[in-house]
Amino acid sequence: MSPPAPSAPSSAPSAPVHPSRDGASTGNNAAPSAASLPTQRRSPVGAKAEQRVRDILRESRAVFAERGYERATTTEIAQRLGISEATVFTYFRGKRELCMRVIGDWYDEIIDAIETGLPRERPVRDQLEFVVHTHLRLFLIQGTGLCELVLSEGRKREATLTLSQDDGQSFGAAFVELQRRYTAPLMDLLSRGQKAGEVRQDIPLRMLRSLVFGPMEHLLWEVIIAGREIQVDRAARDLVALLWPALQAPDQELQSLRRLKAQVGAALAASEGASR
Repeated sequence: MSPPAPSAPSSAPSAPVHPSRDGASTGNNAAPSAASLPTQRRSPVGAKAEQRVRDILRESRAVFAERGYERATTTEIAQRLGISEATVFTYFRGKRELCMRVIGDWYDEIIDAIETGLPRERPVRDQLEFVVHTHLRLFLIQGTGLCELVLSEGRKREATLTLSQDDGQSFGAAFVELQRRYTAPLMDLLSRGQKAGEVRQDIPLRMLRSLVFGPMEHLLWEVIIAGREIQVDRAARDLVALLWPALQAPDQELQSLRRLKAQVGAALAASEGASR
């Protein structure tokens, strides 16, 4: 997400590999790239199967949050549920696919929280503070494990998931698509701000997006790596106070001062009229 952040876990090797179910490589054939989530092995049919998938995803989220991607295993996920590992593979091809589903589902929850709660009637600055606050709160609400997983896996652009000899899925490309979907609410907010004349139009939207997400990522890494404790309300206010002068249209501050002057003038005039 942009500015230099504290060291993240090391990246995956750049050479495409065929991972086995637990992530071990078995070859060097390149996989075709794609920009969508991996297709689930078998779509659940019936209430029992749907519940099984929900249970697998719930425990997968917990295991990934506690262990990270490299140390998490489908064996442990199955053991926590009291099922066989083969049952997990009935619905998911392996650990990488589970990881993508866990991250995708979590992103969907955050996107929904932003889109349903965004105070669209408020000025763009207030909406931005809501987005920043929601992002920080939900990234840390379950501890730092899942947050670290998302931030670290997002840097592994070369990691490759191969579903079969003829059906490949680039993990890096799929994660890029996830990130694009996840940042869409902010991009929409910034775009609306530009149209309303509140956000500067001389800088590309993608750079404005990075300007917002970069400091948030840096702050989250400080929490993860250094164990820094933050007060989310204050952190969101401070970040927006820092970012808004760089995001707002150049004449917005002057216009605000003019509106304030007009309001003060009107109030004084009303007061003088009442005292006569």
